[in-house]
Parts: sequence; C-alpha cells; structure tokens
Amino acid sequence: MYDDILLPTDGTTDGTEILDHASEIARWADARVRLLYVADTTRDSVVVAEGEVVDGLVRHGETLLAEAEAALDDRGIACETDVVQGVPAPTIVEYAQQYGHDLIAMPTHGREGLSRHLLGSVTEKVVRLSPVPVLTTRARSDEELNFPYERVLVPTDGSDAAGRAADHAIALAGALDAAVHVLSAVETAALGPDVRSTVSSAGEETAANEAVEAVVAAAESAGIDDVTTHVSHGPPDEAIREYVREHDVHAVVMGTTGRRGVDRILLGSVAEKTVRSAPVPVITVGGGS
Repeated sequence: MYDDILLPTDGTTDGTEILDHASEIARWADARVRLLYVADTTRDSVVVAEGEVVDGLVRHGETLLAEAEAALDDRGIACETDVVQGVPAPTIVEYAQQYGHDLIAMPTHGREGLSRHLLGSVTEKVVRLSPVPVLTTRARSDEELNFPYERVLVPTDGSDAAGRAADHAIALAGALDAAVHVLSAVETAALGPDVRSTVSSAGEETAANEAVEAVVAAAESAGIDDVTTHVSHGPPDEAIREYVREHDVHAVVMGTTGRRGVDRILLGSVAEKTVRSAPVPVITVGGGS
C-alpha cells in the first residue's frame, strides 16, 4: 500500500505521536522511511561558529534528524535522512514528488519555539498543495491513534476529488481488512423556507445519496462487504467529527477539493477544518493521486 513514507520533522515533542504512528504504518507496509528537515530560507540562519561561516538551521537540522533517526531505530525502523533548504510547505511537496514518496506524515500543529516554523499552518499548506496523500495527526491528548485501522470513514460529495479519495480509502481498507464507512453531508442551514429552497434541498439529498451509493459500489467491486452508509444534515466538518466519535472510526480519508457553486461544498476548506479538528488521523488525497 505504501512503499516510501516521507516524515518531515523539526524534532519537537509534538512530532512524537506521528513518529510512533508512522513507524507502525511503515512496519505493517514494510515501507522505507525518509526523515526530512527543511531549513527555512525565509529566516536569517547564517552564523559564524568557531571562525567558520555556517548555516545554523542546516546544522540544527542535522542534529535533530540524528535524534529522530535514533528514535526510529529504537522502534526497529530503518530510515534515511535529508536536510534541504527552501520554503517549508512547497519544498516538502516538491521533495515528495521528486523522490516518489507515496505518503507524507505530519502533525498539524506545534508548540512555541522551533516547532512553529515547520508545523501548524505549514501542514495545512502541504495538505492543500500535495498531490501525494498526506497523513495528519493533531498531536493532542484527545486524539486516538489506533493502528491497524479497523474502521475507515470516507466523506464524499460525488466529485472527482472525492472519488480519488474513496479509491485510496478502499485500497487501504482492503489491505487492512477494515470496515468502510461512507458519509455525505447536506448543508441546509443556508436554505430558506421558500419553494426554491425546498427544491434545492431535495436535489442536495438526492446528490448525497448518489455520492454514497457510488462509493458503496466501488467498495463492493473491491471485495469489501462491510460497508456502512449515512447521509447527515449540517456543516460537513461537524458531521465528520460527530460520526467519528459515534462510530469509533479510526481514520478519515478525504479529498482536498470538492464541488462548488450551486453544488454543496463538502471538501476543499472542509478538509482543512477536518485536519485541524478530527480526533483521529486524517489522510487527505489531492488531485491526481
């Protein structure tokens, strides 16, 4: 399922959970792991040390990667390391594409200090930019990191992006022998009481059911018969969080873009909201994945 996992890191304690989780996935998939540190070129990092002009961030990154490599070694995971210079988010995305990584694993926020220049908003930018699937965790005490995943949630709006994410989720669930849960959300809050709103709501409901049925058909074609479906009403990100908690979902797999205009918006910005707030790991699948 995954052959090459890219693990960007800044060495802070916020990365411990994702390090553990990525290690479990790598062990299961027999995947190669590469630790990456991006020396942020938007920051002044050149210093003089012992009479020699050096890049302080590069030197710092080398130290942090050595520590992270030792931590992975303790977990029985062999890895490679690399320090590169650039603007963190686009550099991470370009690096993953250049070297053929099929999963990027990152926490979604950091604490004060060194963490803020790599984590937090940088992760969300990677989610938006990356055509390579991105696994995110919140590194919070209320988040549950269970692996192997036994229940995988697939939010869908029937768009091409949602279809790509569903394909990824189905492949992952099949490899793990996990159950698939399919969710589509109908946002009705903005609809008024007039006839046009009633017609629009009915169309939204029909579209949501069709989107769910398409994922069910794909799952059944892949030999997965443990499929649960649900169409909810309300903000999609809230529906996702509620469903995760009520059904003990272990991971969410979703696209990063979705329908816009007259169609309901399930994905796109909702993916970022879900990444920031879901109490379980989220795998986002970008265009062309």
